[in-house]
Amino acid sequence: MQASMAGDSRAHRALLGALIPVLRRYFARKGVNDADIDDLVQMTLIAVHERGDTYDPGKPFAPWVYAIARYKMIDQFRRRRNHIGLDDIGELAEERDFSEALTARLDVDAHLARIPEKQAAAVRAIRIEQLSVAETAARDGLSPSDIKISVHRGLKALAKRVLRK
Repeated sequence: MQASMAGDSRAHRALLGALIPVLRRYFARKGVNDADIDDLVQMTLIAVHERGDTYDPGKPFAPWVYAIARYKMIDQFRRRRNHIGLDDIGELAEERDFSEALTARLDVDAHLARIPEKQAAAVRAIRIEQLSVAETAARDGLSPSDIKISVHRGLKALAKRVLRK
């Protein structure tokens, strides 16, 4: 990962290639349908590629990757409107960062509830669900510029609320 972060394209390709079987096993152990595993692996690899700059080389790499994979899996469940069962929540709760992530998620949801619904929906779609502007616009029946404006205004309203506290 460090060589990849330094711009070594061979190391980057090797890293992503080495992660494929690891992520497949991870999602299979979590009970993900075989049909969804490849999609989740791909989404996770894209996130590793796009968010590599958030990795702290002073910390272990595996927990960082597994956290990304876990959030991609949860997002996939939400997109399909599947509910996470109590057994799954128990398993997720055993993971180290779950309580911190849950607390953060509840904080985000509480803040989003305090801004206009249109802005909250746009911020949630773009920043949390990681949908593109085009996907969000098509899903919500709005123009791409309307989505961009709503995200901008929503983030501005959130920043204002958070900085006041």
